[in-house]
Amino acid sequence: MSELQDLAESVFSDAWDNTATGFDSELWKTCEQTGIARLTLPEAAGGSEGSLTDAAAVLTAAGTYAARVPLVETDLLAGWLLHTAGIEVPPGPLTAVVAPDLRVQRTASGATVSGTLPKVPWARSAAGIVVLVGEQVVLLDPASVAITEGANLAEEPRDDVVLNDVTVAAASIADAPAQVAVEFPLRAALGRSLLLAGAARAALAMAVKYAGERVQFGRPIGKLQAIQQQLALAGAEVAAAAAASEAAARAAGADGFDSPATGFAIAAAKARCSEAAAVVARITHQVHGAIGFTREHDLRLATTRLWAWRDEDGSDSFWNDRIGARVLEAGADGLWPLVTGTP
Repeated sequence: MSELQDLAESVFSDAWDNTATGFDSELWKTCEQTGIARLTLPEAAGGSEGSLTDAAAVLTAAGTYAARVPLVETDLLAGWLLHTAGIEVPPGPLTAVVAPDLRVQRTASGATVSGTLPKVPWARSAAGIVVLVGEQVVLLDPASVAITEGANLAEEPRDDVVLNDVTVAAASIADAPAQVAVEFPLRAALGRSLLLAGAARAALAMAVKYAGERVQFGRPIGKLQAIQQQLALAGAEVAAAAAASEAAARAAGADGFDSPATGFAIAAAKARCSEAAAVVARITHQVHGAIGFTREHDLRLATTRLWAWRDEDGSDSFWNDRIGARVLEAGADGLWPLVTGTP
């Protein structure tokens, strides 16, 4: 285990709370103090200049311990988008969305913006809401918009944001560089894949622990062959999710997000992690005797995130369609190099 991974595991495990919901402000302070809140951003944007491999270690740990902070949104999405567009990155937690239907009217002093942003992650707690609108990047002050609180299945904030002729200063709007519209969903899918891999690992660990403690017919249920077989299946899914998400992070770090190989690796990672999420959640609840859904049980912290995140930033069907299209494009002669990443 690397020092960074050890640090992340320590930070997130200390913040574990199976009764709390919403933004964890104390955990966020710790993330900022340790430099993992803006891990991959350059120093000029308040970041730690870490690699995407570093981010993989941190985000997997965050998923394992159900960390209630917007790390993917702040570091991989909003901070990157603002810095790339030349807009100063504000302090605090951030969130980011793509909103092609938002109406932006440029003015002499900046712009006015109107429209609705549905299910924005962590909007109620964000210090800034970053929106990619066509070829423009806009930084919104949450105090200037109307927020209707919502949540996903894991009770993470997914808020509707309404903008009625919101005034945006000139310093908070800029033209989006080329390719950001392509890179944004890849970054989002990579971040969600790493979180999914962590949550799957956590669910499996809880099921293995329970199988060793729950005694039936005079021996732990983990001694039963049927239980062992199911745990082995879940373990294979967890291993596949970890391998796919870590490989995608390495590809993005080595070749950049504009590489076709990176796009293929991230599509495969999100599809594989989403598939694994369904299997791991089903098996771990079965091993628990179909319990673990209640608020009092730790397992639901992992499995509700698996169910919520498998569909966020593109479901397995969405990304499998893109994998299929890429395979057809490569043709028979290009299939092996595409799968193995070799010329």
